Order: sequence, then C-alpha cells, then structure tokens
Amino acid sequence: MRALLAAFALICVASPALAQSSRFADRDMIDSYEYLLGRFFVLRQEASDLRDGLRWNEIVHREPEGATAVNPNFDLAISEGWIAVDETSCTLVELPEIKGRYYTFQVLNGWGEVTANINERTYPKHPFGKFALCIKPSKFTLPKGTLRINLPSRKSHVVFRIELGTNPAEALALQKRVTLKATGTPHIEKAVVEPDFPNSHLPGVEVFDKAGDVIESEDDINIGMVGVQETASAVQTAITDPKERERIDDVIKRRAIPGFFAEVQRPGKPVNGWMRPPVIGNYRSDFETRTVVNYTDLWANSGREVMTFSEGNLDGSQTYTQTFPAEALPGSKAKYLWSLVALDAADNKVIANPLNRYMFNKQSPLALNDDGSLTLVFAPKLPTDTPETNWMPTPQGKHYSLRYRFYGPTKEMITGTYYPPPVTLVKNETPSRLRQLLRRR
Repeated sequence: MRALLAAFALICVASPALAQSSRFADRDMIDSYEYLLGRFFVLRQEASDLRDGLRWNEIVHREPEGATAVNPNFDLAISEGWIAVDETSCTLVELPEIKGRYYTFQVLNGWGEVTANINERTYPKHPFGKFALCIKPSKFTLPKGTLRINLPSRKSHVVFRIELGTNPAEALALQKRVTLKATGTPHIEKAVVEPDFPNSHLPGVEVFDKAGDVIESEDDINIGMVGVQETASAVQTAITDPKERERIDDVIKRRAIPGFFAEVQRPGKPVNGWMRPPVIGNYRSDFETRTVVNYTDLWANSGREVMTFSEGNLDGSQTYTQTFPAEALPGSKAKYLWSLVALDAADNKVIANPLNRYMFNKQSPLALNDDGSLTLVFAPKLPTDTPETNWMPTPQGKHYSLRYRFYGPTKEMITGTYYPPPVTLVKNETPSRLRQLLRRR
C-alpha cells in the first residue's frame, strides 16, 4: 500500500500536467477530505491526551461522569489509555473477575476502528485474568495463563467500561484493579501531525499538507480505501500550486465542511423519528460514517456491544410522550443495561432541572400502564395525572435531543429491524384525554 501511494505521488510530481488536467472532481476531493478528517480527530485526541499527561502503556481510571460532562454516560465507570507495541514489547493487561454486570476492555486503532473487545462474550473461556496485546511479528514467552491477542497497529487507544449498577462502590473497586504494563521499551513514533482545532472550526486545505504521511502512519484495515487514499495523495501534490490550493480550500469551506455537518445531524435514515449510524465500531468501506462517529462519539464500540439511537430538535416548551408496548419494554431490548438521557441542543449536556433527574435506566422506578405498557413523558412541567417517576423535565424555550443506549442489544436491534417507538407531541389535550394517555397502574 505505501509503495503504491508513493509511486502515484511520484507520477504526479513528474507530470504536473496530470495533476492539473484532473482538476479533481469536487466530489472526489470532498470524499478524500472527509476520509482524512476521520484520522485527524484521532490524532487530535492523541495530542490532547499526551499534553494532559497520559503516558504510554498506563491506564487512567476516570471518575464517573457528572452532569457537567458532554453527552455523559451515568451508567458506567470508564478507564482509558494509549498503548504502544513493537517487535520488542507487548502490553500486558490484567482484568479482575467480574460477574453480574456489564464490562468490556476495548481496543481501537488510529482510524477509530475497534480491533478487540475483551469480555465474556468474545473470550468465554478466558473472560478475565492476564492478556498480552502484541503485534504479530513479536515473539515472547508470556507469563503462564496469559492469552495473547495480536493487534494490527503499533499504537492503539484502550477503553475499559464497567457498569455501576446498584453497587457503584463495588464497580469502582473492580475498575481500579485493571492494569496495563509494557514488557519492554517500545519505539514510539511521534505523530506526523498534532491537530489542535475546535469542533466548531474544522481545518481546511491544510488537512492535505501531509496527506501521504498521515495515511502511512496508520494502516487502514478496511477494504476499498485505495482510491480515496490515492486522491488524497494527489491533492497533496496539486496544492503546491497556490491557485489550486486556493481553489481546493474554497471547495472545502463552501461544500465539504457544510456537507459534513449535515451528515452529523442525520447520521442515518430516521425510523420512528430515531436515527442511528448504519454501521458503528467496524465500518468496512463506509469511511463517511466513521468520520461522523469519530466527531460525535470518538471511541465508539461495535454495534454488538452497544447500540445508540438519537431523536433531535425537540421543543422543550412542549409535552411529548413515548409508549413502549408491554411485550417490548426497553429492558427486553438489552441483555445488560439501557439508558435514556435528554441533552440540551446548545451544548450537548444534560438539562438542569429541579428533580436532578438526568436519565431513565433499568434502575428507574418507572410506573407501568394498566396494560403493562410503559409511557415516558417529556415536558417542562409535570402534566396532570402523570406519574412523576415517568417525567423527564425539559428546558422551557429551548431545544433538546434524546439519546438511548442499549448494552448487549438484541439481534433485531443490531440488524436495524428494531427502533424505539416514536416520540409523540401532545397537542391541546384536555386533562381527561391526557389522563387516558398516561394511565397509571
């Protein structure tokens, strides 16, 4: 792959007419921009984490997220780190035995692709204990009882997630027993670029300045990437011409960036008003979705581990309901846990409210209707005859979104044949009619 890209770049340098005559169809150039942007989000996070003091082959145990976090997950405790391996060094992982709660130790490469999950689902005969993360060429005599896992990358990001459940103290004690340790002193390549830009101001043509080096610095394990990689390398050559650089930068700012933000708002085809990425965690040839997910939810896991659904642009001044049939309550759609949060549209944080209620989950004491169904209510004030337990306060005069997470999703959810029920606006309902919609047991 590297030789092919290098040869293509040399052809373009040797034949300026080739680079100029192509003039890069806007669609091809936009695609290559979005392709590289996905890698830039990972490189940006690597640079940020290292500036903040994270060290290679060490794990940091984070405190559970609070109400000030962006897009928080109150159900889990999270640990993370960066690992580096080479022919002389593996990284040893040790996990305690965990029973009765969700957990996974996730590994991701430099494109945001999931390359491993360590848990009882993927390694039922070795769900805990000692593991060695290595690259294939390395040869080691590992400690007895250690399971070796070969990775495709010399650098990876790791995330450990554990369910807090009804006994958070126990979960936090288990979290702190997770360890990382390098067997040697691996050679760690300095990142070819260290991007530093806010999400509100994405980079322009400068993404292509070192396109070839960025691509070579991390092999893309997905198929079908040769064409977009060749275009990116050719654009790198073309922008040495100031006029072409100006033209391409203009296309990026006028079309590529607005188009990308439009994709962020609609990551998939809505069903019942809910959207989810068509693929997640392992993207195959869908690099566009990968870049969107890296922007909105970096370090997302595969759909077999967790499935998320979003419903956006709801009016906090209005009253909405959502009803699950008795035979399809939220808990029946997740083997482990489920949760729902309401996020302010402006900052993607949970909504402050007098109840300090920031989510519904499997621990919530929700009241069922007479027929066993479940109705959730989203409104700025508690509607008449509505069980307070089923009410999520919403921001008067502001917009917000809802996000579901299902851990251990059902097969129908993974394949896309199931979506949550629609959220319905309650229009000018009389108290008696609203009471019918929200009948308590």
